[in-house]
Amino acid sequence: MEPAHKVCDLTGPGITDRFGVGGTDLGAMVRAPDGPLLSVFGDTFENAGVGGPGWRSPIILFADPASRPDGLRWTGSAGPGEYAYQVVDYTHHGYRRVGRSVFAWRQISTVLPTDLITIGNDVFLHVMACRGLGNPRATELHVSHDGGRTWDPAGCRWPGAHLGGLFQMLTWEIDPAGEWVYALTTGFQRDRGLLLQRVRPDRLADAAAWEGWGWDGATWGWGRAPTEVLPGAFGEMSLRRVPDASGREWWLLVVFDAGNYRIDAYLLDHPTANLHAAPRTTLVQGCGWDDEDHGAGRVAQLYGGYTVPGSTLADLDVVVSQWNTATNWPYKAMQFHADVSSLVPA
Repeated sequence: MEPAHKVCDLTGPGITDRFGVGGTDLGAMVRAPDGPLLSVFGDTFENAGVGGPGWRSPIILFADPASRPDGLRWTGSAGPGEYAYQVVDYTHHGYRRVGRSVFAWRQISTVLPTDLITIGNDVFLHVMACRGLGNPRATELHVSHDGGRTWDPAGCRWPGAHLGGLFQMLTWEIDPAGEWVYALTTGFQRDRGLLLQRVRPDRLADAAAWEGWGWDGATWGWGRAPTEVLPGAFGEMSLRRVPDASGREWWLLVVFDAGNYRIDAYLLDHPTANLHAAPRTTLVQGCGWDDEDHGAGRVAQLYGGYTVPGSTLADLDVVVSQWNTATNWPYKAMQFHADVSSLVPA
């Protein structure tokens, strides 16, 4: 199977300047209820790179779904004008305010998004409230009732240590019948494995309604303390239903495998499938800065990996981030394309 190849840069100078976006990362994506693609980005700055004016996170950009094959074309942002405003109400390095009271966790440096999901006419956003990079103090849900243009707290929070810290980063997808939302979760430090949980879509913002997929020593089952479904050292991830050439939908997990320095894709017939035995391929391989070849799927200091809505297994697009932590540029999101149809069992 051929590795993914780069289609284009999605953010940076000459691309997202009109939104006040010079440097940013992440870019998890869903289709909004009214049609556009909705993408959420993390720490964002007006200048190219990390630092300087205009620090905010998260921000939302909208794209034309028809532009995916040639490279996503941004059509707008969440904000009163073109400038992409921060969609969660807090102050960097300040106090986190919830309702009329000041949040108990002081000095929240940034709030980072992990994933979005569209449920009916609403879009939900899962975020981490961090005190310093890699130190989530809590995770919480926000909801938009107008296609991602404005956002409000959904009233659902978990402490950063929930499930031993393995509920900090999350990806989720609703099943075809609309009965369950399945979520894979892990820690933010990119040194832990994956847990599986599920929740009814109408109870997404009820923390008590989430139930784990666990091993009791003899069988797997729901309603148990969740057990790691795949050990390792994982980071950002994207679980989505993606069709093959016949129209059959598969569950595709795209995940940053930090332990092996690569972005992989796993093909599942159901979220409870055995990830140890699931068909897998590497989409993008990490490398050194002197060995980059984006056309051949080699990217230095890569992370992320989010499926673009409208993809198929044979026509898969993913959003990949890159951050040169020595120079702070590149610090951007990119679109990569791959054909993973050969993962389908014969």
